[in-house]
Amino acid sequence: MKQVIIVGSAGQDGRILFDRMRREACRVHGIDRHFAESTETPGLGLIDILDSAAVERAIEATTPDEVYYLAAFHQSAEEKVDGTLGVIQRSHAVNVLGLLHFLEAMRRKSPRTRLFYAASARIFGMPERAPQDETTPLHPDCVYSINKAAAVQYVRYYRQAHSLFAVSGILYNHESPLRPPHFVSQKIVRAAAAVKLGIQSRLVLGDLDAVVDWGYAPDFVDAMIRMLNLPQPEDFVVATGEPHSVREFVEIAFGSQGLDWTRHVDVDPTLVSPRRRMLVGDASRLRRATGWNPSLSFAEMIALLVGTEVCRRETV
Repeated sequence: MKQVIIVGSAGQDGRILFDRMRREACRVHGIDRHFAESTETPGLGLIDILDSAAVERAIEATTPDEVYYLAAFHQSAEEKVDGTLGVIQRSHAVNVLGLLHFLEAMRRKSPRTRLFYAASARIFGMPERAPQDETTPLHPDCVYSINKAAAVQYVRYYRQAHSLFAVSGILYNHESPLRPPHFVSQKIVRAAAAVKLGIQSRLVLGDLDAVVDWGYAPDFVDAMIRMLNLPQPEDFVVATGEPHSVREFVEIAFGSQGLDWTRHVDVDPTLVSPRRRMLVGDASRLRRATGWNPSLSFAEMIALLVGTEVCRRETV
């Protein structure tokens, strides 16, 4: 029976992956900052990923076939950390140090274990061209992306210096009903559902012309699994390659419920980011290597998200 460790199992991707692995009859150990869960009792217990000895004990006890390192710290999406140094330290601890503990434990105790690291398209910073692919230079420009880029380089180092099967997936935006509410996609989805049900009448957004490469989270999780099943380890961009504006997202979300978005959406220019990124990924290399393809179109994904949210609200 395949043994799998998922670090960050309470997040969107972690929950999707945990459920899929459980359906496939794997022995799954989920690790999160507040709890640990397992398909086997007693499981691993609560593990501090920042404790190298604890991580090594977990790897030695399970000798997992696969480790998915999905844990991440992004200040805008996490609890407030006072001071710039505090942000840097917390980001480095979760995005880099915890990963290094798993890589080193694998090197010492379980060199046949395969590891996936969830990187981010933000490592490209403000790229000069679009779409981006695996050859695009790394140009991180914030604390989060600096640490994500460092982690990608450490994955490559352990792969080259110690012959570990360790890979990074450079993930672009991906959505599901499990997406946290502070993301603009979820703000739109929840507003469309609330307007449909008469709970809300207005939604305020910033830049409707901002362009994003949006994919479906279960498809991205499928890409992660495919990457760990390749004969040789490689890093890949995971993206749809389709640029869509926030305006398109709004129009489809409200239109899926028979609503005219122009009657319910206001624009506040003060909410606009001072810099606009053109992050669109080219996943052709991943498609050639694994046969991966998105299962839902952009419009199908949005309709599913809004429909799920309407059903959720109606049953509350």
